[in-house]
Amino acid sequence: MLSRLLPVTRALLVANILVYVLQWLLGDDQTLALTRWFALWPLGPDVVFSNAGDTLGFRPWQVITYGFMHGSIMHIVLNMYALYMFGSLLEGVMGARRFTIYYFTCLVAAALAQLAVVYFFEQGRMYPTVGASGAIFGLLGAFAMLFPREKLMLIPIPVPISAWLFVALYGAAELIFGITGTVAGVAHFAHLGGLIAGLALLWAWGVRPPPRQSA
Repeated sequence: MLSRLLPVTRALLVANILVYVLQWLLGDDQTLALTRWFALWPLGPDVVFSNAGDTLGFRPWQVITYGFMHGSIMHIVLNMYALYMFGSLLEGVMGARRFTIYYFTCLVAAALAQLAVVYFFEQGRMYPTVGASGAIFGLLGAFAMLFPREKLMLIPIPVPISAWLFVALYGAAELIFGITGTVAGVAHFAHLGGLIAGLALLWAWGVRPPPRQSA
């Protein structure tokens, strides 16, 4: 299965899976060490969390490394399934270099959006963000831009809808959930940051939706 994937998509899948396996093998104590250094922590002064003086806090490399860590098996399965579904298709259209730039731009933009939201609206809350979801939302946006009339299914509604409408509804739901806090424990604004950054980058590259075909 992996052999049929294009190289950048395959490398991203393997890297994410290996990091999750490492998290699982190390157990709670050592996973805390990974989380301490490589998850995305809020901006601000470090926080002491042990009698030995160990601290938690933001480090610049976390805007990338957080995207290779996941909080649960379902978390990584959903993200990697989406990467598997859309990654090679988009890599084939963009080329390896642009696809790599695109993926990591979405990942970093999602991190920056999350940092900004926590800094301005949730100061005092010290919790990490992990997962590739921001980059995955960027891939969804690219698919909707390039193939707007392809059909996708929005779970739990078993009705195929156009990709542009799927992403618009998904993005609207993330905005509502983020503002209202009705789905806690999810970095909704990070998802939106990845989506918006991806669409903006495509627009800057001159990518436009294909014209509607007349009957």
